[in-house]
Amino acid sequence: MIEPLTVLVVGSGGREHALALAISKDPAVNAVHVAPGNPGTTAFATNHPVDQNDGAAVAALATELGANLVVVGPEAPLVAGVADAVRDAGIACFGPSKQAAQLEGSKAFAKQVMADAGVPTAAARVCSTREQIEAALDEFGAPHVVKNDGLAAGKGVVVTSDRVEALEHGLACGQVVIEEFLDGPEVSLFAICDGDTSRPMQPAQDFKRVGDDDAGPNTGGMGAYTPLPWAPTDIVETVDELVIKPTLAEMKRRGTPFAGLLYAGLAMTSKGIRVVEFNARFGDPETQALLARLDTPLGQLLHAAATGSLAETPELQWGSGAAVVVVMAADGYPGTPAQGGRIVLAPDTDVAHTIHAGTSLDAEGNLVASGGRVLGVVGTGSDLTTAREAAYAQVVATDFASGFNRADIAAKAAANKITYTTVEH
Repeated sequence: MIEPLTVLVVGSGGREHALALAISKDPAVNAVHVAPGNPGTTAFATNHPVDQNDGAAVAALATELGANLVVVGPEAPLVAGVADAVRDAGIACFGPSKQAAQLEGSKAFAKQVMADAGVPTAAARVCSTREQIEAALDEFGAPHVVKNDGLAAGKGVVVTSDRVEALEHGLACGQVVIEEFLDGPEVSLFAICDGDTSRPMQPAQDFKRVGDDDAGPNTGGMGAYTPLPWAPTDIVETVDELVIKPTLAEMKRRGTPFAGLLYAGLAMTSKGIRVVEFNARFGDPETQALLARLDTPLGQLLHAAATGSLAETPELQWGSGAAVVVVMAADGYPGTPAQGGRIVLAPDTDVAHTIHAGTSLDAEGNLVASGGRVLGVVGTGSDLTTAREAAYAQVVATDFASGFNRADIAAKAAANKITYTTVEH
């Protein structure tokens, strides 16, 4: 066993709550701190007020706490270079450098890396003028896929058959990436990386649209599940060989090795697997479902990645069964969410627990909504059907009058109604 770990998790959302909770269960971890954290993380960790995008402040806090591992959760601090500041202070940090985080910070950069690495992805055009946008829309045709080049909290993508809507989104973004539409179901596959070695996780699927049957606008994610009973049995190995390893090799060749969590958003198309996008951090809410099934001690795993010793760690170990997370969002999300709504949580059980994503305490100490996505309710079971039942029973038992949720998370997968046809890898 490695030296006892004191871990600082940076962030305040559902992803960070789930990461900190899993890390706290690692026998090698002595203490968990979260900055700034949320009301849910106080149950097992110590919260600290800090500007999560201020690298100097995060590094100073980590030094003060005697932390020997910092885990940066959200994308904005990574793109701002917080991981660099922590490493400059001599502390192991799980999270890519500012330069490597451009895989998420700039879709145009990610496309260039994929092209140079030979990674299969959608054909795309980088556009910054009306003329370029119109030409790309005409080239690829409908459905139009228009992506803000920079960070947009999961909501910078418009997929529409309405050319006017596509053009307006492109003009509002400045620089955009316009892509060919990819058919087939989408999959999220995460890989823990140390710059050279990857440890891919099991695939998950999330639900981006706000409403049942994928109606309405894109959100940061309304739910997720894992595993995927309909996916190829060799999907992890295939994606590691086709996507993860070539990307790590290309990033190292460029002198900006990628150490952290490489998130590959994939489309299972009729022509094979294609990368939709890269992210440089754990996905939210897929992380909540994945960590509910991960048996490998997370603190030690992330420390190995942060110290370049992943090759010495065994392949990841997973529990049997399935996990489903249902997001409870505030009314109005993804537009202007209703804030301040009172919440009375259902007690956690052996098969369900609640992750805080956008909560705070009011002046009287009551738990209230303070974000768009407010709670992530995680259910586990022997299969997707029982995991769904556990999650939705917990949702029903949660008193959140000004909130809403999708009712169909993992329903098609549980009913074996997801199919796709592919002719090649």
